Amino acid sequence: MNSYMDLLKNMGAQHDDSRFVLGIDGLSRSGKTTLVQQLSFALEKEARPYQIFHLDDFIVERERRYHTGSGEWQEYFHLQWDVEWLSNHFFQKLKKVDQITLPFYDGLTDTHENKTIPLPKEGLIIIEGVFLQREEWKPFFDKIIYLDCPRETRFNRESNETRKNISKFKERYWKAEEYYINRYQPAEMADIVIPS
Repeated sequence: MNSYMDLLKNMGAQHDDSRFVLGIDGLSRSGKTTLVQQLSFALEKEARPYQIFHLDDFIVERERRYHTGSGEWQEYFHLQWDVEWLSNHFFQKLKKVDQITLPFYDGLTDTHENKTIPLPKEGLIIIEGVFLQREEWKPFFDKIIYLDCPRETRFNRESNETRKNISKFKERYWKAEEYYINRYQPAEMADIVIPS
């Protein structure tokens, strides 16, 4: 666990007098959630205040991201989240408010439920998700870690059932990932890159 605390210290993420917003960026199945869990264990052991947000908790309803008339990859990259709303009501507030109210998505019911999350007065705010280095969001992070993982490895981490729908990967996910990599060069632009 010391290695994770060293990682945070080297990034300047151990300031005691302010909030530090850390992004864990990476494509699907690159290991973001696992890394966040390991960081949380280390932070708990050190009794350091923190809050974690998973970007996938804030996706929009299905009708806003499927069968919209746009290409499938465009729906995934541009419509999966309300990018502007999150910029104004989530990212912009992270260092300004004591608590934040956000619409958490329930995939079973395709609805949202507002939840109010307290933020530490001083400490670490960790946000994990895909496409974090898009131009609308990147300025709100103090540092970004990018998990760099080959497509084949990530695909093999999917369930057998999920892998059967190869056309969805080709038309929706992989094209959006290629767009993100080509336009934003996340591995080159991140503060730290971790092979995963």
